[in-house]
Amino acid sequence: MKVLILSCNTGQGHNTAGNAMREFLEDQGIACEMKDALSFASEQVSRVVSNSYINIATKAPRFFQFLYWAGSGISSSKVKSVVYLANKQYAASLGAYINENGFDVVLLPHLFPAEAITSLRRKHAIHARCYGIATDYTCSPFWEETELDGYFIPHQDLKEEFVGRGIPEEKLIVTGIPVSKRFTRVVDREMLREKFSVPKNGKMLVVMSGSMGFGAVEALAQQLCDQTTPFDRIVVMGGTNESLKASLRKTFAQESRVKILDFTRGVDEYMAACDVLFTKPGGLTSTEAAARQVPLVHTAQIPGCETINAAFFKAHGLSLCAANEKEAASCGALLCSQKKMQEEMKQAQRQTIHGDAAARIFAHLRNEMR
Repeated sequence: MKVLILSCNTGQGHNTAGNAMREFLEDQGIACEMKDALSFASEQVSRVVSNSYINIATKAPRFFQFLYWAGSGISSSKVKSVVYLANKQYAASLGAYINENGFDVVLLPHLFPAEAITSLRRKHAIHARCYGIATDYTCSPFWEETELDGYFIPHQDLKEEFVGRGIPEEKLIVTGIPVSKRFTRVVDREMLREKFSVPKNGKMLVVMSGSMGFGAVEALAQQLCDQTTPFDRIVVMGGTNESLKASLRKTFAQESRVKILDFTRGVDEYMAACDVLFTKPGGLTSTEAAARQVPLVHTAQIPGCETINAAFFKAHGLSLCAANEKEAASCGALLCSQKKMQEEMKQAQRQTIHGDAAARIFAHLRNEMR
């Protein structure tokens, strides 16, 4: 089996899911490659599309919400959209790459390459088996106009929605969203807390700003300072957002409880060590947190699929959802003080979220390829 994973840089969740699959497949000795699908149009196209998407989502969230719900309204399994027509433009070069390199399976954690693959399959231009991977807890607009061999979805409860959008039920495979093995490995929590200098009688609160830097992170950090003790620690993950980190470091220069992190690959360790995690409801980060079994507070979401993610997590008891920064801090304080609530949330996470989704996907692929 030789596998190609196609994603795009419009938010890191899709890439994170793809990398989780690549990690698992390579551990099994499977030849695997991951590519930015839009690069088959050109590197410039990839940059322009990805940057435009991120700018709209973070700087004009109401317009992004309008686009999302407008897309939901016109999305159809019967009529191909402008999204399909746009991605069709680079399909030929993508198809040539697939055929020339002898890929047997193509995994698609992003809609855009799934549209290009659909164009190729309609022309019988490729023979590889092709599968979509949903990275949010909903059927996002336009997935139903794709024509793939199967669709790996996050949860049984979503089947009805996917079928209602026009995807055949027999093509839906419930696996969960793939996450890196780092989020399910056994760790020594106390050792990690000592590593991160958390006092024995203190709480560790972690705030994630997301790959797009969305949300009022500074306001949330201030609210947490107002509601915590001198023994508590507040860690803000600033990622690659240099302007945000500079602003936070200036604001909290005299506050020893607050630590602003640069980009780190140790997110899993901070999750494992913390008492509460605050993050917007991105599909991947939320899944990673639930796989790690972390008391979780969802903060302001980018309107669209993240709104639905938050609703799914709240309905299944996987997180608390806050309307603003003050409410988020209050939710965190409640979780810190209520051991029973923490344990109930962790139990719901264990029952609802499949931390072994990558293994489930691989098992299905192996059976199909026999």
